[in-house]
Amino acid sequence: MDLLSMTDLSIKELESIIRETGRIKARPEDYKDRLKGKILVMLFEGPSTRTRVSFETAMIQLGGNAIDINESMTQLGRGETMGDSARVLSRYSDCILARVKRHETLMELARNSEVPVINGLSDLEHPCQVISDLFTIHEVRGRLKGIDLAYIGDGNNVCNSLLLGCSMVGINIKVASPEGYEPAKNFVKKALDISKETGSRIEIVNDPREAAKGASFLYTDVWVSMGDESEEEERLKAFRGYQLNREIVKLANSDCKIMHCLPAHRGLEITDEVIDGRDSIVWDQAENRLHAQKAILLRLLG
Repeated sequence: MDLLSMTDLSIKELESIIRETGRIKARPEDYKDRLKGKILVMLFEGPSTRTRVSFETAMIQLGGNAIDINESMTQLGRGETMGDSARVLSRYSDCILARVKRHETLMELARNSEVPVINGLSDLEHPCQVISDLFTIHEVRGRLKGIDLAYIGDGNNVCNSLLLGCSMVGINIKVASPEGYEPAKNFVKKALDISKETGSRIEIVNDPREAAKGASFLYTDVWVSMGDESEEEERLKAFRGYQLNREIVKLANSDCKIMHCLPAHRGLEITDEVIDGRDSIVWDQAENRLHAQKAILLRLLG
């Protein structure tokens, strides 16, 4: 089994991973040797803090080991195909985690690997982030179904996975993006199809104030994702008015919690007073990456 997309998991599997994350966080000592002798190869085509460190720490704390590689330190940098690399790496390891620039690279890796492949972020999805986010919401509210979440910002990879994840667990999600920066239509369609089973409400709007009204969670992400740097000036203009600030937060429920997958560009998509405010759960959200990565690894390898 690979984890390339949220939809690689059934609804029951996703719910099971979220519950297991809670058990791991409560009693980490019970899991310390569960992956003894297992090896995770981590391949990164781009920079990473939380994904890299949380997965490596997770493997060590579960009794296994992680090997961190990139193109410059392997034959990938000299023209070896991802498929050939996958054939070899999967004979040396028990699982491969990959952060890639193009989702198709991830698909090639998975097609040629004999061991599970985990998406550590691609241009289309970031399932590991969203599994952790869903656990964080459950940790705060004690439930998922019927929660109202507003995502304000770029319809990017995190947004795509959020749409799928929220629809799978019954969270109502409203996405507000500037015209031309909405989430991809195929991800919206998938989420709508799933919502027919779970009762989740999926809405895509252009007005951030409309999205924020009545929300129990406000979520944002950077306006310029990795790979979009050439569009920075254009994007900064387009996203004016989409900042998560005091005025937007006032439109949400009085007990609304603030989420950001990090890294944050303070003063752009979010203000200091909001990310550092009493209603911010951003740092709990970041910590929970570790516990969720353990649950993912145990699902695939345990």
